[in-house]
Amino acid sequence: MFESFLPINWSEFHFIRPQLLWLLLPVFLILVIGLLGLRQNVKWRTVIAPHLRPFMIRRGSEWFKAWMQFLLFLACTIGVIAVSGPTWKRVETPDQQLETPMVILLDLSQSMLCTDIKPTRMERAKFKIIDLLENNPKVRISLIGYAGSAHTIVPLTSDYAIIESHLIGLSPKVMPLRGSNLNAALELADATLNTSKAPGNILLFSDDFDTQSLLAVQQHLDTTKTHLDIMPMNTISGADVPSFTGKGFLKDQGKIVHSFLNQPVLIEIASLENVTVHQLTLDNSDMELIVNRVNEELEFSDKEEDEKDSDKWEDYGWILIIPMALLVLIWFRKGWVVYTIPLFFVLSSCSGDSKFKDLWLTHDYQGQQLSNQQNYSEAANRYEDPMRKGIAYFKAGDINQAIEAFSKDTTALGAYNLGLAYYQAGAYEAAEWAFDKALSLDPNLDAAKSNQQNVQRILEGQSEVSAEEAEDARKKGSPDGENNIQNTDPEDLGGGGQEATKEDMKKERKEETVETDIRKGKELDEIPDYTPNDAPPLNDKVLMRKVDDDPALFLKRKFAYQVKKNSIKTKQGEKNW
Repeated sequence: MFESFLPINWSEFHFIRPQLLWLLLPVFLILVIGLLGLRQNVKWRTVIAPHLRPFMIRRGSEWFKAWMQFLLFLACTIGVIAVSGPTWKRVETPDQQLETPMVILLDLSQSMLCTDIKPTRMERAKFKIIDLLENNPKVRISLIGYAGSAHTIVPLTSDYAIIESHLIGLSPKVMPLRGSNLNAALELADATLNTSKAPGNILLFSDDFDTQSLLAVQQHLDTTKTHLDIMPMNTISGADVPSFTGKGFLKDQGKIVHSFLNQPVLIEIASLENVTVHQLTLDNSDMELIVNRVNEELEFSDKEEDEKDSDKWEDYGWILIIPMALLVLIWFRKGWVVYTIPLFFVLSSCSGDSKFKDLWLTHDYQGQQLSNQQNYSEAANRYEDPMRKGIAYFKAGDINQAIEAFSKDTTALGAYNLGLAYYQAGAYEAAEWAFDKALSLDPNLDAAKSNQQNVQRILEGQSEVSAEEAEDARKKGSPDGENNIQNTDPEDLGGGGQEATKEDMKKERKEETVETDIRKGKELDEIPDYTPNDAPPLNDKVLMRKVDDDPALFLKRKFAYQVKKNSIKTKQGEKNW
């Protein structure tokens, strides 16, 4: 064990955290105070006659008490030196770095919304990408989306969580041009992979394979050694392509567009060198197969001299734990351990069982501790203040519980946060009512006024719903939910389709869902800014100034700017789905 750090190279000896050596000053101060305390005791004893001292004062060695002070000083000094990080040897790390890159091409054309693969082709492709990342390919991955144009969503990165966070909002709506331009996608993938000397991998998720796709793949393979994995996201039977408005199906020259797997073309593509066509599976075995192949072909390169870990040092402060432990063992004599029991009791009050914590810490303080650890679900259960409880529920993603908590707060800030929670839930009428209530309690709350105006713009063109109806809808599940029951009979179509009479309306009706009937407004192209830049800072109990932008909205604006800047246009004759 000692061979790993011996002998000590005193020419390289230094401290990793030398600023902590300033802690020696308070340690020295503790020693001085302790010795002065002993001196005061000696001075007080001189008042008693020498022949009476043995009978009035307990016998004991003054030198022993002085030595205990020195031992305490020595133990604390060793502890300070330990945390300062004494070191004299560099960390030995491999002088190589991973080079193998991988690009995921995700087709974001309109046909990816077909439902022959449940729930949709696009959603299943997202699930497969997550399966791939969870199997840890151990390579740097870039995500590229393409339709009529191709754009980088996430550049090469080893942080797979970033890729997963961008997958959620991806849809054909974020793409500036319609279509399925595989040529542009492969060109952008090549440009991304060319940043590394190691051979790369491309994983293609698409449902559009025709003669043009075959030519694009052949042209790509003629200029690169990249391995291409293809995951077809459609079936032989296929499905009708949904329209861009979401109502009905897309038509071309008066006929409904039907997208299906072009098996002859796909077989021809699979026959090409460095191309593997995979079969979609219900489990993650298809992604495991790709990951295993990629792992077998990993390549590393030597780091540049300035990239090596030459400035990293081994922290040998842990060695000093041994002499510290020996000094602490001496405190077992003359009652020193008994003196440390109250200190241990005080320190243990800040941890352990929650019932024991209740003796020392309030529930709100315990909740704040959990919030600082980003454990918002547990924090919400500990908080008693409805404002803080609502904020914790909101950050935990439980919007319904957040609304319930904010509803119990009678302040203007509580109503303001309630409006933000309603907005996040899509209950825009209730959000407008909450912002109006906040303004009635505090007319100077400019953020509430600005939010109310923006919500009113969102509600333009929608039927009006009162705040009371919105609140009742939240509590009951639907405004008229008292007389409704869940329709569990697939053959019973009661409650819809036929013209209802007044007698029918008085009867108990069946419905398809009773979870909520709070109508949501249209999706905005951009989420508005809720507070002006020059607005005064809000109270620290305010949940947020505005709802964060969806990453998909940022990507949509970014891609539109790139298309405009580079003057990219859809070629004539190309299909736009």
